Parts: sequence; structure tokens; C-alpha cells
Amino acid sequence: QVQLVESGGGLVQPGGSLRLSCAASGSIDSIYFMGWYRQAPGNQRDLVATITSGGTTNYANSVKGRFTISRDNAKNTVYLQMNSLKPEDTAVYYCNVRGRLRRGDEFGSWGQGTQVTVSS
Repeated sequence: QVQLVESGGGLVQPGGSLRLSCAASGSIDSIYFMGWYRQAPGNQRDLVATITSGGTTNYANSVKGRFTISRDNAKNTVYLQMNSLKPEDTAVYYCNVRGRLRRGDEFGSWGQGTQVTVSS
């Protein structure tokens, strides 16, 4: 089993910054994909940013230049630095982690979600 613990959400004014963290724990052998998604009320869950084990990143057009995804492989943790936040960034943010367990099975897990609210 793999557990994901997210932290860092909250209320911030437009133009402000937040940093989200997602730590994975359990019988993990390797992680090859980590990503952040978000879901606003009434909307589907959309990709925000992803990062591979080799460090290749991908961003939604709406966050390019404002958000930065990074990972600490030693800590099995992925981060999302969010700058210049806009009201339209308001959503529940979920991390997603995919990899392989020590017993050999592949896994894919979602975090519990953390609320980000951008409002004055």
C-alpha cells in the first residue's frame, strides 16, 4: 500500500504564492511519475503539472510561467510552487503518484486533496 499526504493549501490573495507538498510512503520500490491535478466545483479534474523520474516536466497552458513542479526523490515528495495566483486557480488540488512496489506490482495513488482559495 502507498499513502500520500498533501499539505500547503489555504487562502491567499490574488498575486500571492503558495507551495503544495505531497509525500508518498509505503512499500515503494520506485516512483516514475508524480503530478498535480485540480478540480473546481462543477468541473472535471484537470492536469496542472507533471514530472517524471528523469525530471521532465509538463504544465497546463494556464499555469505556465507561474507554477513550478519539483520533486525530492530521496523523500518521495513532489512540490508545486504556485506564484502570481489568480482567482481562477481556486480549486481542490490533488497529487498523483505512479510507480512500482517492492513486491513488483505497479501502483497509482491519489492524495486526499488540499483546498486552494484565491480571493481578496
